[in-house]
Amino acid sequence: MKRHLIGIGGVGMSALATALVRLGDEVTGADRTLGTPNIRFLESLGVKVFPDDGSGVDAATGEVVVSTAIESDNPGLVRAAELGIPVVHRAKALAHALSGHRLVAVVGTCGKSTVTAMLGHVLAECGLDPFCVNGANVPGWEGAVRFGRGEYAVAEVDESDRSLVAFSPYAAIVTNASADHYSKEEMDQVFDDFVRNCPGPVVDGRKCDPGEAETTMPGRHNRQNAALALRMAVALGVDEAKARAALLTFRGVERRLQRVGGNVFDDYAHNPEKLRAMWTTLAEEYPGGICAVWRPHGYAPLRKMLDALVEMFTSTIRPQDRLLVLPVYDAGGTADRSINSDALVARLGDKAVAVGDFDEAYSWCRAHSGDFAAFAVCGARDPGLAPFARRLASLKVEKLKG
Repeated sequence: MKRHLIGIGGVGMSALATALVRLGDEVTGADRTLGTPNIRFLESLGVKVFPDDGSGVDAATGEVVVSTAIESDNPGLVRAAELGIPVVHRAKALAHALSGHRLVAVVGTCGKSTVTAMLGHVLAECGLDPFCVNGANVPGWEGAVRFGRGEYAVAEVDESDRSLVAFSPYAAIVTNASADHYSKEEMDQVFDDFVRNCPGPVVDGRKCDPGEAETTMPGRHNRQNAALALRMAVALGVDEAKARAALLTFRGVERRLQRVGGNVFDDYAHNPEKLRAMWTTLAEEYPGGICAVWRPHGYAPLRKMLDALVEMFTSTIRPQDRLLVLPVYDAGGTADRSINSDALVARLGDKAVAVGDFDEAYSWCRAHSGDFAAFAVCGARDPGLAPFARRLASLKVEKLKG
């Protein structure tokens, strides 16, 4: 069947596209932004990517796949309706793609991508050859996908739109739960419902103390992530000593405290818990000061998390640190734009500086490069963040404060 994925450049959709190609499907896609690294990789696999104008949907298309972010007036959806082509959610398409395996699903507010990659790496190193689909690219994988022919599949499952109900996993890891897309109570209920009928092992970080396990990634939160992956691997029958050894060869995850050059890091942190974990990990390593450049990933999340962000940044940013805040990432559509980054900056006083775009952020960092021991670029959704981190890494390392 020919499947057409709208928004194919996003990491979740591009991972699904890669998985479908490896399973033998014909895949096309559309995106508002062409030429990104994810799209270039898909094109190298033979995926034809169209502008997001409906032109990629034709009579030969058997199914159109969307995420919750795709609005009902999208030209591709309009064209699909005209042609009578069925539309399915990404989660349902992924669940179907993995249905030939015993699925180990990884859910939680924070740490899903890292735990998914860690568990996939451990199972692969220990000979189980898993099929893995992650929410972030992993060094050594095909983007966010590891194609394996073993019994198990390992997949990051998204709770943000409750689409996780499309999956019927054999086993599951719950990393944690906190207020993010929903209240803490709602998140707990979503995860409780999800794992209730798993016939296999459940490792629930909310209800047990997973401890810590040694790994290559810095920070206590990553040692806790490693412990969750270790516990599940052992529950699936992997020898514990071999699993611990495998964690010490793990190469990390793109945009998860990824060192991109010198003392410049790139991180996906976008909610208070993830931002605090990133900041405290770097602060421990760089007492001389950190400058972080952050872009809020949406208007609604910023509005929902504003008070929590103020509390977190106020208690976490040290006198020697500084936060640069870019405008909210605007993906178009009908979002309520009545609140922007300046509302946060105004409440943080001299801890934060508003910058209008990447060029202004770069100029500020260049002018103050001698004031900090490390720089971090953080945020979700915006494809410009990772290139900006690499641009910052071009600053002369010797200018950074020791």
